[in-house]
Amino acid sequence: MNKQEWYTAGSLSAVYAVRMLGLFMILPVFALYTETLHDATPVLIGIAMGIYGLTQATFQIPLGLLSDKIGRKPVIVGGLLVFALGSIVAASTDNIWIIIVGRAIQGMGAVAAATMALAADLTREQNRAKVMSVVGMTIGISFMLAMIIGPLINEWAGVSGIFWITAGLAIAGILLIVFLVPQPQQQHVHRDAGINSGYLSAALKNRSLWRMNIGVFILHMIMTANFSVLPLIFQDSMGLESSEHWKIYLPVFVGSFLFSVPLIIIAEKYHKIKPLFLIAIFAIIIAQFGMAFGRADNIILMLVFLSFFIGFNFLEAVQPSLVAKYSDVSSKGTAMGVFSTSQFSGIFAGGLIGGLVQSQYGYTGVFLLGAGVAWIWMFVALTLPKPNFYTSRILELADKSLSNYDALELEISQIVGVKEVSIDSSEGVVYLKVDKKELDEDALLTVCQ
Repeated sequence: MNKQEWYTAGSLSAVYAVRMLGLFMILPVFALYTETLHDATPVLIGIAMGIYGLTQATFQIPLGLLSDKIGRKPVIVGGLLVFALGSIVAASTDNIWIIIVGRAIQGMGAVAAATMALAADLTREQNRAKVMSVVGMTIGISFMLAMIIGPLINEWAGVSGIFWITAGLAIAGILLIVFLVPQPQQQHVHRDAGINSGYLSAALKNRSLWRMNIGVFILHMIMTANFSVLPLIFQDSMGLESSEHWKIYLPVFVGSFLFSVPLIIIAEKYHKIKPLFLIAIFAIIIAQFGMAFGRADNIILMLVFLSFFIGFNFLEAVQPSLVAKYSDVSSKGTAMGVFSTSQFSGIFAGGLIGGLVQSQYGYTGVFLLGAGVAWIWMFVALTLPKPNFYTSRILELADKSLSNYDALELEISQIVGVKEVSIDSSEGVVYLKVDKKELDEDALLTVCQ
């Protein structure tokens, strides 16, 4: 990547980081405040935790499409202002109903799709995937940092302090967008990184993608439901104050990272993604049963908590890769948008259902719910077809004034090793899926350039 692409990756990663930190810092502490917030119940606490997922899922695709019409930066800045407003609303009250409203407003600032599209506008086609990978890693790191520092900030400034800091982070994100992130010279609808309404139907009709959408919904439903009760268990059963919960999160996250990264490499390099995918789901199931029946033993609780995050981290990494493998070359960006919407919908469902189950059946009921839906996921995943390990390529056409793109598309499709091809005349680029072992690289470059 050149200097601007590294700069783009770094600045947009920073924008993502401040927003993700703001969203997730509340997760490890909010369940502890049922007794200190007016009108709070386990159900309302769960709704407050997950409600941003509902509004995020609702507004993400529309705001992504809006950014195609009015520009990326206006949508991102507007979304961050809405996010800051929701944070201020939640910070200014100790009433659970108002906090729910604030969290819902936070989710309305759904700028993920617009941010990814801006990243695509600022990078060359051949390096776009690298920039997206850097941004994706930032999201994972932000989640882990939020889980560790959230309890520490809570001890210093309380829940309202977390929301005030979240508002400040949103303002910092706006400053980054305005003053640090470059302005793209031109804007396109990128099939690999943006949402295109013309491809929504294809993405929604793909049965393999539906299985992936169900899976990410269940994974984030389980995660959110777990955190509606885990902080309470760490406090009541292990005797740890909230400021000490980092002593659990830090070793578990580091350990899960060390275990999951080699599994991710094996899955992709040796084409073992489906069997390891099923094993990771089984690790989630074991963790849920372990938390349901073994949480009285601190060692067992820590081991199954580690098992959960090994599975979670692995699945978070490989599911987007599988979406790319199962989607056709034209609808990858749109498929990722639908996938992300399913993810946020799962967060809302986890908060709502987790709170309802906890109020009726206690901690054990929440974990058994997680085990049950994970088993459903296992059966859904078993029916996934074996993925093809083709490589996505984007090539810029040397002659962008061609009149017969259909003939060129047919010619490219007949090159050895080319499995899928789609030409975007507006961008002047060719989107490809190729088998690297078979590909006639010289022939491909000759035709395109």
